Amino acid sequence: MELLPTPARARGSAEWPANLPSHRTFGALWRLVPLRHFVVKVHSRCNLSCDYCYLYEMADQSWRGASKAMSPEVAERTAYRIGEHAREHHVDSVTVIVHGGEPMLAGMGLIGRLADAVRREVPEYTRVALAIQTNGLMLDDASLDALHALGISVGVSLDGGEAANDRHRRYADGRGSHAAVAEAIDRLRDPSRPGLFGGLLCTIDLANDPVEVYEALLSHAPPAMDFLLPHGSWDTPPPGRDADPSTAPYGDWLAAAFDRWYDVEQAETSVRLFEDTLALLLGGPSSSEQLGPGPATVVVVDTDGMIEQVDTLKAVYDGAAVTGLSVGSHSFDDALRHPSMAARQLGLAGLGATCRACQVRDVCGGGYFTHRHRAGTGFGGPSVYCPDLIRFIEHVRGRVAADLVGARNVEGMA
Repeated sequence: MELLPTPARARGSAEWPANLPSHRTFGALWRLVPLRHFVVKVHSRCNLSCDYCYLYEMADQSWRGASKAMSPEVAERTAYRIGEHAREHHVDSVTVIVHGGEPMLAGMGLIGRLADAVRREVPEYTRVALAIQTNGLMLDDASLDALHALGISVGVSLDGGEAANDRHRRYADGRGSHAAVAEAIDRLRDPSRPGLFGGLLCTIDLANDPVEVYEALLSHAPPAMDFLLPHGSWDTPPPGRDADPSTAPYGDWLAAAFDRWYDVEQAETSVRLFEDTLALLLGGPSSSEQLGPGPATVVVVDTDGMIEQVDTLKAVYDGAAVTGLSVGSHSFDDALRHPSMAARQLGLAGLGATCRACQVRDVCGGGYFTHRHRAGTGFGGPSVYCPDLIRFIEHVRGRVAADLVGARNVEGMA
């Protein structure tokens, strides 16, 4: 069944899938898959001015009118809705990511209240993982002690060494942030707070050498790291991603970083994107929406309690993440029945003909939903990173295949 409509004349509500009247349009192709990842925006402002930020520097500027901080009442109601969803679907685990803006601007009082409310509201059989994603600038010893006591793991955004990081991750006055963040990571690694350091999150810049970036991040001894493709679409392509399908600069960058990570006798750290690629190539699942055809299980709650689709859609056009629903009046099941959210749970059935015919579709899954947008047709086509994803996946496939052949040859000689 072909789900994609003929090209629409305008974007937004006239595009797929927002132009669909109901989730029922998908018929038997859709079934509700419970949410497991809840991104809670406790503050809408930031103390950095990163020039690539999808919240502040791209299409949707709704942050200007957004509530600065989530109120305690909205935090409590959000926790209630998470517990309601877990009970309704007998979910065995949920992950709550405290997010922003810069979430530490909300203060530890609100963060602690949210954490306590979530644990109180979910049923006893549901395991709760709490995490915060921060730029690290406000991680002093007092806040780290509080986060550790609350059982909230801390992920820090960092784009490599000083030169690599400070090209984009700057204060509003132009000063780089690397030195302050590196000091915060040192505090975060203090052995008196075991398990607190969740890992590092790096946005790729083609101007930075991939091996140098990996090794700079590795120098902080993170238990995990991940690489993110900078957000863009077919209408506003990411830096260096031109219309020539024969070029794959991001694929080459990731392949070089992968080889450095892969070519060691003993693993140095976990890299989510690389491990997800390996898992998908071997028939397993992905742990994130970056890759794989699995149904999306992420939802966002904004500071005012409005339920949004994945917030990176704000990179695409004004209102792309909006559902019109709120935790005050709607359940998360209501959100999953929103046509645009239902479309993100269709798996391979939600891909257009080009992606369904692709040799790497079961690994790529069409690429990250945000990166598929093209004005007039919406989100039904391939990712703007299509050549890069193919290049990278085929590279990893080749490495794994060669290792398997080598292992069989050694086994045959034994």
